[in-house]
Amino acid sequence: MNILFIGLGNMGAPMAAHLANAGHALTVTNRSQSKITQWLGNNVGQALPSPDALPAETDAVILCVCRDEDVEEWLIDNGIINQLSPGALIIDHSTTSAGLAERMATAAAENDVFFCDVPVSGGQQGAENGQLSLMAGCAVEAYERLEDLTAPYTKAIAHMGEPGCGQKTKMVNQICVAGLIQSLAEGIHFAQESGLDAEKVMSLVGQGAASSWQLLNRHETMIKGNYNHGFAVSLMHKDLQICLQEAKVRGVDLPVTAIVDAYYQQLESGGNGDKDTSSLLLRLKQQAQNQEKP
Repeated sequence: MNILFIGLGNMGAPMAAHLANAGHALTVTNRSQSKITQWLGNNVGQALPSPDALPAETDAVILCVCRDEDVEEWLIDNGIINQLSPGALIIDHSTTSAGLAERMATAAAENDVFFCDVPVSGGQQGAENGQLSLMAGCAVEAYERLEDLTAPYTKAIAHMGEPGCGQKTKMVNQICVAGLIQSLAEGIHFAQESGLDAEKVMSLVGQGAASSWQLLNRHETMIKGNYNHGFAVSLMHKDLQICLQEAKVRGVDLPVTAIVDAYYQQLESGGNGDKDTSSLLLRLKQQAQNQEKP
């Protein structure tokens, strides 16, 4: 298939590479020219000459960007929706609001194009290894096609319902993850302050009921104080704000999510917005140090 892939960040770059390796013809673009150059240096494809110059006979557009505004800019402001042929797919892997997905689906339908909100879970490691979980919100007739197209980087996928349902499912994911990371940070901090071998503790409890993806994949780097990788604090804060806004509209109380989001906001305000979400442990250590000061 002829694919335009928008967004070559920590997630998008390896996902686009998997598609190229599967034999698809890729045109790629990114806000940063350096990332385009880097990707093309390692993969087969071509660069998009300008934001409004969609290649002829594009079968699918895949986005992996940061915010609602980014998706809207590419699809509406740059006119991509209007340039696509009837029946084409737009697959949005970004984490955005459900309302945006619904609006984009309506705009796409007016041009006989399918918009599918398909946020992902699995982090940078999952993207690199082709082991992501995808949650799709789209028309039934589009689902089978996007399932086949995204197979090169997918471990699990499910059709969650109409447009917007993929993003709502991702909200559930982020709500669950936020609490898990904070609990893991507290557990490691407690182990260290109690004089235990934190690595030994995590290796043991990770084989029981306390196990989670976060524990298995992040405890070693957390213990070492290494947070220069993975999913950024600033993006998690953005995602949790989306969750809390949707919850407010629906009259749902998310007390733990609100607390953890405030912690991420503190980290971001302290200049740690680009660190991995597991840096909640860093916040606990900083807090402990401040309490020790006379």
